[in-house]
Amino acid sequence: MSDPRYPIGKYVPPEAPDGSTLNAWIEDVAAAPARLRVAVEGLSEAQLDTPYREGGWTLRQVAHHVPDSHLNAYVRFKLALTEAEPTVKGYDESLWAELPDGRTGSVAVSVALLEHLHERWLRLLRTMTPADFARTLRHPNFDGPVPLSRMLGIYAWHGRHHPAQITTLRAARGW
Repeated sequence: MSDPRYPIGKYVPPEAPDGSTLNAWIEDVAAAPARLRVAVEGLSEAQLDTPYREGGWTLRQVAHHVPDSHLNAYVRFKLALTEAEPTVKGYDESLWAELPDGRTGSVAVSVALLEHLHERWLRLLRTMTPADFARTLRHPNFDGPVPLSRMLGIYAWHGRHHPAQITTLRAARGW
């Protein structure tokens, strides 16, 4: 692996995702909590406080980042489904990771939060129509409007990406 930040590669959005791609992404979102649970299962406190790469977040911070990010995504989806092209707020995820809950909190709490959050989010995603996925929002990190279909692809990738950072380090260290 050339870049430990991206053990599954960087996200590359497809031109126009079709219904089967959207369904596959929904299933990726559904699998994310279990992926995270398995990734952190059995790790000691010292292992959780190990950076996944030099200069990177600890495994604990990575585990807490996933529900932080997905909470924001869930709210953004709801805003885009109920408002005309809302402008959503970004957040400094590196500063969030430095807060006490991200540096020292129990990963079990974040895994449970992700499980319950995804239960709600999946209820929403599985009822969305093609027109719903075409709805857009404006995000400070993107030029122009972003359709919810693209946001779904990003979070499907995100729910594989961060557990892979943890499992890649585990494999390298024999944990």
